[in-house]
Amino acid sequence: MVLYGTLVNGALIVVGSLLGLFFTKIPERYKETIMHGIGLSVLLIGLQMAFSTEIIIVVLLSLLTGAIIGEFIHLEEGLNRLGAWIGSKITTKNENFSVAQGFVTASLIFVIGALSIIGALDSGIRGDHEILITKGVIDGFVALVLTTTLGFGVILSVVPVVLYQGAIALLATQIEKWIPETFLNGMIVELTAVGGLLILAIGLNLLKVVQIRVGNLLPSIVTVGFIYYIYQLF
Repeated sequence: MVLYGTLVNGALIVVGSLLGLFFTKIPERYKETIMHGIGLSVLLIGLQMAFSTEIIIVVLLSLLTGAIIGEFIHLEEGLNRLGAWIGSKITTKNENFSVAQGFVTASLIFVIGALSIIGALDSGIRGDHEILITKGVIDGFVALVLTTTLGFGVILSVVPVVLYQGAIALLATQIEKWIPETFLNGMIVELTAVGGLLILAIGLNLLKVVQIRVGNLLPSIVTVGFIYYIYQLF
């Protein structure tokens, strides 16, 4: 089953989030320190991924073009509105912002990254779900901790995770017919680096060092493919 790894990943996020709901009443100082720990861990993950780049100009141009597109279409505002709209259906008005914040933050952490893409490709191309199941275990623990500080909105992140990884897995069943393996491997390296920088930005936001509109940088995940293709032509 092509979507097996994706569904397991989603289920583990739900389980982790539900467990986290039982710990939301812990004192604020514990939540603050836990969030700092998550932020530092996210920074480390982002740095490790970002340093994988072999062509820095591709990463730079991908972020620049992605930022222009994201700001033009106000992508982050749209994500926040979506989170708030979902929150309005299940919470009181005063809790909507918290739900939106949890939804957007968790979605970005779980969706952006090499494991999402490589794992989904493995599921689609080779029928190997080990990477996505491993990612699911990690995501489940992260969801548990995030839910203790960001609340119910974290569990809603399962929707974009399943849609995103599922779409890649289904596409991957045919991708080898369209894209040479050498090109695909090189693009994944640069995609990993771009994703790492976005994860790094999420970590900085969690630590409140700076407030980066990460949502408006998301198009760089798409533009990196086009930039890498143009680079290879020359």
